[in-house]
Amino acid sequence: MGSRIAAHIANVGVPVVLLDIVPPGTASDAAKPERNRFALAALDALKKSKPAAFYTLDSARFITVGNFDDDLGLVADCDWIIEAVAEDLDIKRALLARVQQHLSLGAILTSNTSGLPIATIAASLSDSKKPHFFGTHFFNPPRYMRLLEIIPTAETDSADLATVERFCDRRLGKTIVRSHDTPNFIANRIGTFSLSNAIRLMQAQGLTIEEVDLLTGSALGWPRTGTFRLGDMVGIDVLAHVAKNFEAKAVQIKDERADVVLAPFISRMIENKWLGDKTGQGFYKKIDGGSQKNGGKDAEGRDLRSVLDWQTLDYRPATRPKFPTLDLAKNIESAAARIPQLLHADVAKDKAAAFYWPLLTELFSYAANRIPEIADSIVEVDQAMKAGFNWELGPFEMFDAAGVRAVTDRMREQGLPIAANVEKLLAMGESWYKDDPAAPGRRLFFDPVSSTYKPVVILDGVTSLANIKKSRGVISRNPGASVIDLGNGVAAIELHSRMNAIGDDIVSLITRTLKPTSEHGANFEAFVITADSTNFSVGANLMQLLLTMQDEEWDEVDLAIRAFQNMTQAIKFCPRPVVVAPNGLCLGGGTEISLHAAGRQPHAELYMGLVETGVGLIPAGGGCKEMLLRAIEAGSSIRPDARGESIEIFEAIKKNFETIAKATVSTSAAEARSLGFLRPADNITMNRDRLLADAGLRARALADAGYAAPIPRTDIPAPGESVLATLKLAVWTLREGQYISDHDAKVANWAAYTLCGGKLTPGTLISEQYLLDLEREAFLSLCGEKKTQERIAFTLKTGKPLRN
Repeated sequence: MGSRIAAHIANVGVPVVLLDIVPPGTASDAAKPERNRFALAALDALKKSKPAAFYTLDSARFITVGNFDDDLGLVADCDWIIEAVAEDLDIKRALLARVQQHLSLGAILTSNTSGLPIATIAASLSDSKKPHFFGTHFFNPPRYMRLLEIIPTAETDSADLATVERFCDRRLGKTIVRSHDTPNFIANRIGTFSLSNAIRLMQAQGLTIEEVDLLTGSALGWPRTGTFRLGDMVGIDVLAHVAKNFEAKAVQIKDERADVVLAPFISRMIENKWLGDKTGQGFYKKIDGGSQKNGGKDAEGRDLRSVLDWQTLDYRPATRPKFPTLDLAKNIESAAARIPQLLHADVAKDKAAAFYWPLLTELFSYAANRIPEIADSIVEVDQAMKAGFNWELGPFEMFDAAGVRAVTDRMREQGLPIAANVEKLLAMGESWYKDDPAAPGRRLFFDPVSSTYKPVVILDGVTSLANIKKSRGVISRNPGASVIDLGNGVAAIELHSRMNAIGDDIVSLITRTLKPTSEHGANFEAFVITADSTNFSVGANLMQLLLTMQDEEWDEVDLAIRAFQNMTQAIKFCPRPVVVAPNGLCLGGGTEISLHAAGRQPHAELYMGLVETGVGLIPAGGGCKEMLLRAIEAGSSIRPDARGESIEIFEAIKKNFETIAKATVSTSAAEARSLGFLRPADNITMNRDRLLADAGLRARALADAGYAAPIPRTDIPAPGESVLATLKLAVWTLREGQYISDHDAKVANWAAYTLCGGKLTPGTLISEQYLLDLEREAFLSLCGEKKTQERIAFTLKTGKPLRN
């Protein structure tokens, strides 16, 4: 855990010292690498970890390794020292007693613990160090999990808290939640209760592990892993350790069950060393791909796994359970709309409904009873569960979605206990949250301590389109996109189709809004294209395209490509700056939108790529054109190497050709920059909640700087037939070696043809429109291929590429 925290701090260019123990039995005069073996091994593991700990491997250079015996003095030059050793109180206190001797004046010292009492850890520190000490609970893996729980002691200096919170918010991208110093803090307290309750109900109702995983997955707006698959990923021993933190100090409330009871079968699993993914088996066991057809994959490309029968502790093939209640709810996109349907279904007719009623009502009561024990308000609890466990809604938001009064009335009818804080709420209102009628866009929450509604505090620079729409409304809208006034002369074009797939509606709204004579866009000086959703865009609407292809409506396909190209050109040549703020998946057409903007303000977790070759096509919205322009730009800026030899532009074109042909997707915004999708001037936002505000500021700054749109180029030197021949030779070599299929080769050759400007004499001057015409020609040709249609159909069905 400590090494992963170090990696994420290094990701933002901050130097880090990573210390570990000296391997037992190592001689005091042993060579330094031997004495640093554990820290070096941790650094090596970071470089190979999946999912990746580093944005790019270059970040590893910011980490200096050492050991506690020889190098503890290095902390004297550090501003923030994070202890992240074993979850053992004595070990932590002994190390901190040594560390404090080397701290510089004003250095901040924190303990990364998942639930040990912070005040008890602090008791061993000197009086001068106690004000600079508090708890910082990172969630694993720190790069991807947004939550950081801050746990101050009574003596912690408020300025130190503010310093770390500001750094972790803006530089590390964390959602900061202050927790009280109680067992397992906030997220693990609620999450572990929810997990143990699901296990208890599984046993009481005779459900299987895979049934519970389906029920506790995406249907509730929780991670699709569900309860047990998540347990395997976290580690069953870790779950058990967190559960044991409850034993001595969990607060018992009248008529409420004990917080957590570890199921006996889990204790047996720990005895057997069935600890999850790290030991190869836990609740699930992956079938050996070497002895299975299709490399251990099923027909849709999923891992084949066996599952534990918790009653016999034998493994059996996993099944795909079905529940009528889930079938009825699966087409409801938002968790807020699904939850009441799931919770209020007839428990006598569907065992899914019989499971959901106690699971959720006990969660609601448990969470309500934790205020003010674990946090000052319900807001911290909801934020912690959303950022720490990736829940779409926190427990109080889920309670609101289900209907607080309707749920409570039904609980009363069944003689179930009602939390005192719920009774306080119902005496004052109907929901935990409500909109502030005096301030549109502001949200109020119910505080059970004071029995009043208070405003939810929003940090400066943190905003969302949802909030802005409440206060400013929507200027223009269709099913796929909307135009929203962000204020300060900047408008947002929001994508909100399913998965933000780019269809006719998005294309038409963007094109229309960015025209100089636009009715809805003329009053703005800059634009941001963005989305509130987890992913920016999965690319073009493939279903819409496939249906047109199958009907052989080639004129319709041609018109659709032209419309898409007109949209990207409207973005590029708009006289007012357009900034695209991509996050999460930004694929295919989404990347083409981004490539054409005046600027990009990406979130750090950006998975960007021109992936059209994966479905048997090539980029045709200007993607090939822009990648050629970037290659020419990069090639012209390359200096001679150390031997004085010129590096030809071919190398830059080859790199971009490989990016397109391999459908390469970045693993971070930093890597997207190295792939050429981002410009050096494009800034990266670390905190997802700040992305919209940062993009708006970037767009405003471009406008204030006197932005002038580029002029369509007609002087592009075509790489021509010599570069094309070299690229095609590389494709032929791969086909001869049977690394790619015939259709892969055909698609790659079309990509090469387009990227090189066709079979022209090298250096022939061509225009951007000429390149767009080549893209359209290649795209239309590939649309007519049966294998391309097979690829698209397979991807739509499975979400996986087909290499036919």
